[in-house]
Amino acid sequence: MEERNILDILTERGLIKQASHLEETRKLLETEKVTFYIGFDPTADSLHVGHYVALMTMAHMQRAGHRPIALLGGGTAMIGDPSGKSDMRKMLTQEDIDHNASCFRKQMERLVSFEGENAAIMVNNGDWIRGLNFLDFMREIGTEFSVNRMLAAECYKLRMETGLTFFEMSYMLMQSYDFLMLNRKYNCVLEMGGDDQWSNMLGGVDLIRKKERKPAYCLTTGLLTNSEGKKMGKTEKGAVWLDPDKCPVYDFYQYWRNVPDSDVKKCMSMLTFIPMEEVDALCAEGGAALNHAKEVLAFTLTEQVHGTEEANKAQAAASALFSGVGDIASMPTVALTAEDIAATKLRYTELLVMGKLCKSKGDARRMIESGAVFCGDEKITDVFGCADEASLDEGFILKKGKKGFVRVVRA
Repeated sequence: MEERNILDILTERGLIKQASHLEETRKLLETEKVTFYIGFDPTADSLHVGHYVALMTMAHMQRAGHRPIALLGGGTAMIGDPSGKSDMRKMLTQEDIDHNASCFRKQMERLVSFEGENAAIMVNNGDWIRGLNFLDFMREIGTEFSVNRMLAAECYKLRMETGLTFFEMSYMLMQSYDFLMLNRKYNCVLEMGGDDQWSNMLGGVDLIRKKERKPAYCLTTGLLTNSEGKKMGKTEKGAVWLDPDKCPVYDFYQYWRNVPDSDVKKCMSMLTFIPMEEVDALCAEGGAALNHAKEVLAFTLTEQVHGTEEANKAQAAASALFSGVGDIASMPTVALTAEDIAATKLRYTELLVMGKLCKSKGDARRMIESGAVFCGDEKITDVFGCADEASLDEGFILKKGKKGFVRVVRA
């Protein structure tokens, strides 16, 4: 059986959006083992679901024999990237950036290998950006960019009404310079990344072709969006992080278990390695049969991010909650100290906030009044109601709607 071009595999899975030189790139990936890079700005101390499309793209490429570079934006993170944003991003301190960058590799290692023949490498662009001389940089790089063309780029258009600083405008130059440096240091010829970076990526392709007189390419991936075109990866509690301290494993599992029917196939295709034939079979029937597909999606993705043991625990906790069979110990839990009990009087409004099921006591009261809150199987109707302290000995489950759960126990 003839080996398929990795570009066709990525396209089939919905991981390719735009290409600077499609046919040239296809031929290159078919005939050579290329070095490519994807950038990650270390603006938090964990990656989140929004980054996972890039990680999957990187993993597929490496499995096809190509060499990944994970570029940490330790330098460009000090500049507000205007792409897809309406406000200037908060600038971080050097200590913040270095700390956040140090947290990424462990998360990446679950998908990408940093050992072997085509081992991934991790590079920090702060190594060459922090020491740049302004005049030298503008003379070598700034002269290659047309301001008229830059202002026509979508990422800058979005900011023109609210105000675009020169500091932010330099982001395209910096990202293009990254590609040039990686090309010179590692013979990197391909940049990959989210489609919101299209204009910046084209800038790097053009810069290499002008300065080095040799080919360079870029491919973008679509952003992870739902059937309504809105970005996925947000819950009432915040972003779906890959760090279990920021997003408990059970919450991570439940997020994917509860995706809308219309998004199951897309998520399976883009975020797992499940063969497309199996994805098609799992999603073919629709309706109630999609519940099994959602369970497969939730378990598979949780296993990829957190490991088999944690995926099994999350699955068992979900089974215990919905069918009464399994282990609820891995469910998100609030352990109340004697001081907590005395302070809250075990009022449901307080417990809902402590369990992060509601943002405030006012929000909790509104949820109770709407009939959306249950203690076990009993609907809570009294906004001033309190749980029985004796129930803490074995613990009880507080529910908000169909998707919010927390186990309340004595510490």
